[in-house]
Amino acid sequence: METADLLPLLEQLDDNIDDLEESLQPILNGSVLEASKNLPVLDKAKFHVLVTYALESLIFSYLRLHGVNAKDHPVFRELTRVKQYFEKIKSLETEPEQRTMRLDKEAAGRFIKHGLAGNEKLDMARKEQEAKERARAQLKAKLLAKKMATTSDKSPSNPAGDSDEDSDEVSAPSADSKSEKKEKTTKQGKGKGKEESDGDKPSKSKRKHSSREEQSQTKKDRRKKKSDKRKARKEK
Repeated sequence: METADLLPLLEQLDDNIDDLEESLQPILNGSVLEASKNLPVLDKAKFHVLVTYALESLIFSYLRLHGVNAKDHPVFRELTRVKQYFEKIKSLETEPEQRTMRLDKEAAGRFIKHGLAGNEKLDMARKEQEAKERARAQLKAKLLAKKMATTSDKSPSNPAGDSDEDSDEVSAPSADSKSEKKEKTTKQGKGKGKEESDGDKPSKSKRKHSSREEQSQTKKDRRKKKSDKRKARKEK
């Protein structure tokens, strides 16, 4: 890579290191044990795992910057081990799935029949009950068939069928005209919505541009402060 391509990457690395120093400052001022003393067990485990992951990732980045193949270094194995602890903590946080208890009626019926198969009295009573249920079902089916036949015989022919068809044909065009009017109104509403959204686009782009300029200005101010501190240290 050329030097022109490396400069923005170095600036980004410098900004990331500054952010990391700010976030680790409370831990660096004291000790890890004091910071995690009042935490619950699960939060304490998270804290220790995150601290070790931050330190080992810094070592990994340091080796990469000095041209060392960090994947062959023992720190890479430690990073994979810490990631496994992340997965363990995540599995502890997720609640176990509650299995819904369901009753298999068919299986229960088979078990009951098999258990009562040796008793002749119970077998006879069960067969009689099944025969009665079948007879009742057949009677109900016959009664329904008779009712359907009587209602079909009593219903007269529809003399006004032709007139109803003519009235349906006459009313059909009015429904079509109503649907066409609705489509026109929806198209007009969509056109107005598009014009309003097109008008809002330039204002959004201006806001994004201004926020980017503010971020770049803050980064420049931070770099100036760091360079002034370094110069002051050198003069001392």
